[in-house]
Amino acid sequence: MASNAPVEKPTDMSAPHLPKVAGIDSAVPGPPHTTAPLPGVPAAATPSDTALPPGALIQDRLASWVSDLTTLHELTERLIRTSSLDEALREVLGAGAALVGARRGMAVLEPADGLGPAATIGLGLAHSDLGTIETVPRGTSSYGRLLDGLPEPGHPERVPDPIAIRDVRTEEGLDPRHREVAARLGYAASYALPLATEDAGGLGAAVWLYDEPAEPNDRQRHLIGLYGRFATEHLARLLQVERARVQVSTITEELLPSRLPRVPGVQLAARHHTGPRGGGDWYDALPLPEGALGLAVGSVSGTGPSALAAMGRLRASLRAYAVMEGEDPVAVLSDLELLLRLTEPARSATALFAYAEPARRRIVLAGAGHAPPLVVGERRTEFVETSLSAPLGMLSCWEAPSVELSPAPGETVLLYTDGLLRRTGDAMDRAFARLHAAAASVPKADRSDPGAVADHVLRTLLPEGLGTAVDGEDVVLLAARFE
Repeated sequence: MASNAPVEKPTDMSAPHLPKVAGIDSAVPGPPHTTAPLPGVPAAATPSDTALPPGALIQDRLASWVSDLTTLHELTERLIRTSSLDEALREVLGAGAALVGARRGMAVLEPADGLGPAATIGLGLAHSDLGTIETVPRGTSSYGRLLDGLPEPGHPERVPDPIAIRDVRTEEGLDPRHREVAARLGYAASYALPLATEDAGGLGAAVWLYDEPAEPNDRQRHLIGLYGRFATEHLARLLQVERARVQVSTITEELLPSRLPRVPGVQLAARHHTGPRGGGDWYDALPLPEGALGLAVGSVSGTGPSALAAMGRLRASLRAYAVMEGEDPVAVLSDLELLLRLTEPARSATALFAYAEPARRRIVLAGAGHAPPLVVGERRTEFVETSLSAPLGMLSCWEAPSVELSPAPGETVLLYTDGLLRRTGDAMDRAFARLHAAAASVPKADRSDPGAVADHVLRTLLPEGLGTAVDGEDVVLLAARFE
């Protein structure tokens, strides 16, 4: 007797249907525990997925996806915390090595627009090793082919695919020099990834080196691809910041003295560093009639191109006033304040101007809201007591008494901007104390060179260097040693 019950379709237990989880592509294969074997190499015997019940297989896949997402999250969080191109490239190399199972690697930054900057960073490779790799003809190396094919922004169809060389010894089409370099450095395979996206265009390439013949499996390729796209966008942002910093630094250097004057009886040295946002800190030294010398430091409020332009105008105006009435620093700053108030009423500035007569070892100076100079010598290290006054542009009429100073032979007078103090990250009273201690600790052998004095103060006060800014402040340090 025929049955009317519907016939059930047989269930394919070998390929259970996996649900699509939000944010996870269920078509991506699960992560293996070892690198994918090469053709002809037998894989280790492992339990087949078909031996697991469907529910257990789903849980295993979900657990592996969650683990991969957690790993990517941790790696991208570490990358976000990098603030320079070199630091970011090193982080990309380390993270990529972990994702593809390699031990060494190299990253090349070479933006496709040709505007630079360019850099080469190695992981587990000495500088000489990087030079050896670069002797491989560019058109035949994996990373060189990627660099030559990098697109400019807006051309996603031109983004080259990653290049895997599974075995340098047997790969067809390789240049003999490539095999020679691989044998010398002891690597047998490589995986090269383009650092390129649709929005950022091509920025460079990264290549990881395997000690044995190998290549990333599908899961590893998928993960390094996701990480590479994120890394490229982060590198693009850092690249924009670096280019802006270089442009600001170039403009600033053009607005500051190209060289310091030579005046009998005094030796000069200057140190200047532009912050990432480009502030308006400046310095100047100009010879005046009768063997005199004008020394000035100052800071204009604001950052960016407008502050740089205002700094240039202010410095040029001070030079003119110094030539006309430099022997009276109060008159120089009064004229400068009037000009600032009439031409740029929304801006303020601090300034310090000193009229020096090296032959007489005499200095007359006045300051407007500026930090006091510091005298450094064998018998004393002390701040010059200047009268407290407001910055230029803050009052309807500025005026403050001048101060006269007589440096002893061999003493150095340090003029600086507030950025030097703020870079320490300390409160101002603590920053002044640290500056005093740094100046007092200048070795006796360095006291005869104002440049060495300035460098010692910078190294002692900012041991982490000028690259790690607290507020991105400009730093100006002008040293004058009297003979």
